[in-house]
Amino acid sequence: MRIRDAGPVCDRLWYFGREESGIYLLEGRRHSLIISGGMSYLAPDVLDQLHRFGIDEERIDRLLILHAHFDHVGLVPLFRRRCTQIELYASARGWEILQMPKAIDTINAFSRLVAERMGVSASLEGHDLEWRLEPAGYAVKEGDVMDLGGVTVHIFETPGHSSCSISAYVPELKALFPSDGGGVPFAETILPTGNSNFTQYQQSLQKLRACKTEILCADHYGYVTGPEAGDYIDRSIALAAEERNRVESIFLRTGSVDETVRELTEEFDGQHPGYFLAPEIRAGIYRQVVRHIAGALKDGPAPAVEPVRGRDRADP
Repeated sequence: MRIRDAGPVCDRLWYFGREESGIYLLEGRRHSLIISGGMSYLAPDVLDQLHRFGIDEERIDRLLILHAHFDHVGLVPLFRRRCTQIELYASARGWEILQMPKAIDTINAFSRLVAERMGVSASLEGHDLEWRLEPAGYAVKEGDVMDLGGVTVHIFETPGHSSCSISAYVPELKALFPSDGGGVPFAETILPTGNSNFTQYQQSLQKLRACKTEILCADHYGYVTGPEAGDYIDRSIALAAEERNRVESIFLRTGSVDETVRELTEEFDGQHPGYFLAPEIRAGIYRQVVRHIAGALKDGPAPAVEPVRGRDRADP
């Protein structure tokens, strides 16, 4: 089952934000951790939800960035400035990116663009949401465990969606936080998101199969529970293989990166008109995907994908 409303997910775990973008709050006995950073325009909604659900901001002392794209770090400046006790965590590569002036300019520009697209720019006045060059936080890596007291957060390095992507798993809740590294649960499907390196993205999905999952906590379009959560990664693996085959087919037919990007973007816009990203951002993402897959075609066939176990994951 897919749930997109703010509120409690289960004991000690909350979802805040809106349907198209959200963050999670995991409460331990000693520490409270925000997982992911959402989009900046969520600020009024999230602050209202924290108040409405009686969450004490003074208890929030950690924030884990799962990757450094603009739509996953937008609220980090807000919490960094409101909760002075907060410690920030990301991969080492994530902190490298977040120390680059060009990356910060892109985060701020894309954040403003999406806020305008969603028609909420005026509501952000009075909130300090701009990223600036500030000291990096703590780096986490594969195998690290964050002990919050009664719940633990296990870190996996899962590059492919971005070079800095990590995932988190909470075994006590059987809750997996793959960010976009697990694919986006849009409408009734899962959108593959191998943005920077599709091969690594597929390999990272295989790694996540080891996590027994009863709650799949996505960064976009809410969280997934029940049998669908348990099958989610297998289904995402199958759909990623289909997407790669589709990109390869169009590129081999057209022989052009530009034409392949145009066809993919137009097809996406026709099939998913309500998706939150602006067309120009999607076209840039597809350009990265096509360039990687076109380059990989020169090096041989796509990596083999293990067959999906159990029922046909192509069915919702």
